[in-house]
Amino acid sequence: MNDARPRALVTGASAGIGKSYAEHLARTGHDLVLVARRADRLETLAAELREATQAEVEVLPADLGTDDGVDAVTARIDKGDTAFLVNNAGYAARGKVTELDTQALAAMLSVNIVALSKLSASAMRSMTALRRGTIVNLCSGTVFMRLPGNAGYGASKNYVMAFTRHMQAEAAGTGVRVQLLVPGVIATDFHEIAGNSLDNFPPERVMQPDDLVVASLRALEMEEPVCIPSLPDIRNWDNYVAAEALVAKDSSHDRPAPRYHGA
Repeated sequence: MNDARPRALVTGASAGIGKSYAEHLARTGHDLVLVARRADRLETLAAELREATQAEVEVLPADLGTDDGVDAVTARIDKGDTAFLVNNAGYAARGKVTELDTQALAAMLSVNIVALSKLSASAMRSMTALRRGTIVNLCSGTVFMRLPGNAGYGASKNYVMAFTRHMQAEAAGTGVRVQLLVPGVIATDFHEIAGNSLDNFPPERVMQPDDLVVASLRALEMEEPVCIPSLPDIRNWDNYVAAEALVAKDSSHDRPAPRYHGA
């Protein structure tokens, strides 16, 4: 790696949002480590990026639903030269709670929660030691919704939101930036894989992955720790946080609230 070029590691890099991150980061001066299950797609993308940019591009095929896959990626991060981590890999296994395929649920949670947590922990250790670095964790706009059939996936992304916000608190003063990115509906194959279709969404609700990534990178420049690209007024997020604080301050007292007292 050229010392002037920081290295970014992108998971789920073979298509969609991850591919868009890889393209934008390569064009803006990063060397890359591309992670996904599909080695052939990674090799094709790597060749394209090497030709189009000055980036060194390393391909790391790994299934983040397996211990071996997660271990391979954390070992790569533990080398200490990852300056930018994009935790993009994830998918949706949907179904009403009474009808859930529990094996499919467990497999999804392994990727969406366990893998993201382990990769984040590895990156935080390395970056904190160097007092610099950036971590972007992909969440979902469904964290603000209660949708039948979405309990497992929605809960996994609520975990990502909570985990990332705790990371942000711990990163304060360390020189490490941690971004929570909250996409809405993005024009990728995510929905087809989850058994849905982009045709079910009005066009005005569907964002292109390049626009999402540009917003994320711009939010980093603006020092906005939570990026909700579709949100017109960031004060709405501030109000959400303020409402949390109102509940938090009264969430633990020595007596139940008056409404629970007998008549």
